Amino acid sequence: MLKYSLTRNLLTDSTADFTAKTQSLGSYDKEAIITNMLRRGSLLTRTDIVAVLNGFEESVADIIHDGGTVNTPLFNTSFSISGLFEGAVDNFDSKRHKVNVNLNKGILIRNAEAKVIPEKTGIIAHQLQILEVVDIVSGKMNDQLTPGGVLKVWGDNIKITGDNPNCGLYFVPTSGETVKAQVIAQNKPKSLIVLIPMLSIGIYTIKVVTQFTNGHFLKLPRTCHFNKMLTVA
Repeated sequence: MLKYSLTRNLLTDSTADFTAKTQSLGSYDKEAIITNMLRRGSLLTRTDIVAVLNGFEESVADIIHDGGTVNTPLFNTSFSISGLFEGAVDNFDSKRHKVNVNLNKGILIRNAEAKVIPEKTGIIAHQLQILEVVDIVSGKMNDQLTPGGVLKVWGDNIKITGDNPNCGLYFVPTSGETVKAQVIAQNKPKSLIVLIPMLSIGIYTIKVVTQFTNGHFLKLPRTCHFNKMLTVA
């Protein structure tokens, strides 16, 4: 069930024009998807599923790196190059051109999309989102993590509360184990201050799991992923 509410469309002059605002009932990362698969009665163990999914992700990345396209029931990929070429004899220049990987919905996503049932609500809950982060030691925004340092996080409804043991702020590497922040010095709906664990070198993003929203508590936690990658050099 997809919940939505109507809000006044400020882009038109008519007071009768409204647009729909949707509300996700939850954000599922890979760990949550694996848990869902196990609940459905998979004959595979969690370790088996992790190995298969990791192999699938790495294979897709390798195929795209080599210039191939991927066509699955979930998604299809294609390539495009942006930027202008100066005549027929001009060649690709990374300073003027960019290779883009395009994603399109596969048959499974299109079928699921057609079966979603919308449910109108009176008001929509404020979205849980991470807007930006600053590594206090380096002073860099949305770019770097300093192990043992301090990270300032700004967002909406990011206060970490709830009795679910999964609630917290996590550092999620592109490969390897997810690390949970153990020290949260400031915990507010609009901002968090956390001690960065002693992370290994690599590329990370962060996620917040909380049962807080708009001043009250949810029965089940929601998850928000930051949409930028952060580097531990």
